[in-house]
Amino acid sequence: MSRYSGFSIVSWYWNRLRCMSLGEVGHRVHQKVMARVQSLGLGHASRVPTDPPPRAVRSFVGRCTRVTPDLYIQAAEEILAGKLKIFNLEYDSGLPPVWNRDPKTGTIAPLAFGKTLNYRDESVVGDIKYLWEPNRHLQLVVLAQAYDQSGEQRYLDGLRHQLQSWFDQCPYLKGTNWTSSLEIAIRLINWSIVWQLTGGVASPMFTGPAGAQFRDNWLQSIYRHMHFICGHFSRFSSANNHLIGELCGLFVGCVTWPYWSDTEKWQEIAKAGLEQEALLQNAPDGVNREQAISYQQFVLDFLLLAGLAGKENGDGFSQSYWRRIETMLEYIASVMDVGGNVPMIGDADDGYAVRLSQEAAFCPFRSLLATGSVLFRRGDFKFKAGVLDDKTRWLLGGECEAAFAAIAASGANLPVRRDFRDGGYYILGSDFETAREIRLIADAGPLGYLSIAAHGHADALGFTLSVGGREFLIDPGTYAYHTDKKWRDYFRGTAAHNTITIDGQDQSEIGGNFMWLRKAQASCELFEMGHESDRFVGSHDGYRRLSDPVSHRRSIIFERASRRIVVTDTLDCTGQHQAECRWHFSEACEVWLEGNVLHARNHGNVISLGVAVPNPAPRIQLRKGEVDPPCGWVSRRFDVKIPAVTAVAPFAVQGKTVLVTEIVCPDVAADDRNASGRER
Repeated sequence: MSRYSGFSIVSWYWNRLRCMSLGEVGHRVHQKVMARVQSLGLGHASRVPTDPPPRAVRSFVGRCTRVTPDLYIQAAEEILAGKLKIFNLEYDSGLPPVWNRDPKTGTIAPLAFGKTLNYRDESVVGDIKYLWEPNRHLQLVVLAQAYDQSGEQRYLDGLRHQLQSWFDQCPYLKGTNWTSSLEIAIRLINWSIVWQLTGGVASPMFTGPAGAQFRDNWLQSIYRHMHFICGHFSRFSSANNHLIGELCGLFVGCVTWPYWSDTEKWQEIAKAGLEQEALLQNAPDGVNREQAISYQQFVLDFLLLAGLAGKENGDGFSQSYWRRIETMLEYIASVMDVGGNVPMIGDADDGYAVRLSQEAAFCPFRSLLATGSVLFRRGDFKFKAGVLDDKTRWLLGGECEAAFAAIAASGANLPVRRDFRDGGYYILGSDFETAREIRLIADAGPLGYLSIAAHGHADALGFTLSVGGREFLIDPGTYAYHTDKKWRDYFRGTAAHNTITIDGQDQSEIGGNFMWLRKAQASCELFEMGHESDRFVGSHDGYRRLSDPVSHRRSIIFERASRRIVVTDTLDCTGQHQAECRWHFSEACEVWLEGNVLHARNHGNVISLGVAVPNPAPRIQLRKGEVDPPCGWVSRRFDVKIPAVTAVAPFAVQGKTVLVTEIVCPDVAADDRNASGRER
């Protein structure tokens, strides 16, 4: 059995079935039947319609005159030399690239019929994340950007050779690159940007008989990409970010290449779907319902790309659509601390719909806020973004420079909002957007979205804490997806969050790598913001499922004058249990114990943490980089983990048990404040 699930195939399918409605079961059966029919050569786009010849359309990605050309030319030279970097792996892709090879393991996936190929099985395809990533073709956009900046034919030649090699190696419906509609949609979006930046239908790539043949090959694949998406939308319990990405890819494809009679109908379907899913998948307070901040930026990119494409081509989206995008940006602006740190809540896989920027300091969250500052004329977004980035320049064109400069940046009204009741996040603290800032984010939100809650983590009543723009208590991240079940389960489990575990169990029950079964229900009972203090009270029922049920209620009080945080955990049960309270520190922290009081320093900022109740207080243990079982790790990037200190307080629970933790955040000395927070 492959390591991809850690469950038997039978148990995985049984768990997946448990998460489905009868309607979804019928839908899945129909999809299986259709896949079988298509594998026999029926019901697919074997012949592409020959409709009117291609014509020019309005681009939604503009020529960029204010970027540093060398950044894109140097990156393009690496690509032309076959040098790619995927996640943490630098490798030689080959010339031409071997598109069906997993660069991590070297496994070459078979060209079996895509919809019947088990891409989760590492023994068959290798690590699918690594195989899919270069096939999204974000790197081809770099070649198009280098051409845009230099006008050199060699970048067009490189594009043509790479695309033609992809057509040759990835025949329609064969192999892993014809399994996922989301992957097909992302590829289509990046092809659209390449098409726009290289001259569209009038591109020099298409000159002469060979160029015309290449254009026809590309257009045939484009049509088949759109046809595939229409037949394989993610529905029911899978209708999460995948569906938004698929709808975006289809809409962008139809706007970029309106060359077939089908595209008018497809564009209507895609737009209506995006209008609906933008409001369904993102709460009114702006929190993406997958409860994963990385997917917040992923979905925002899709919604923005579709919105800009429609706006430029006379098919604009509704005011409600744009307002939901704006509230999503408000959430990012609110949870980002003064140092630009965004908590790593929920899953993250370093995935991008587009990249566009080659800047060394590029931050996707700040970039989104820069884009939002121009689109919505928001000074608070500009304040949080800090600077205008290249991605925004490519998306909004030359006029955005003056528009950004004309907006008065202001942090006076930040955070935009401190209670995100739909998403379940609450911000306690003081002195926001200054070097004295304390920002605590408490979590009483749902586990995730829909019945499988695929990208949620078992983090109910957890919290993060930063002081002066320096992270102290963190969410340690994600690390792994399809492979390494032990690490996948650890990073999304309760033990990897700043909350309490009971009897070594997670609050919610894992059913597969992207599936939760019984889910903890968390709620906020009270959130008050006052002149002297902030107070949060929440609870969850995750451990009520135990044979001796345990309820967990947490109160967090922040006292402004003393800069003190008091966390009171109340556990209620009948019998006896073993519990652990954990605090996960940033890898940038120096952490030490004096007696049973813990101290942590991050640059000029220091906090102290001690357990006041029960008596005698549990002995705090410092653990770092432990493997069996895992403890003391942080993952800032996909497939990369490094040791970091986790403080653990084990204690016994019997009947009603109260644990009181006090955290003090002394004010930084005036001469240290320049070292904290971000530079402006």
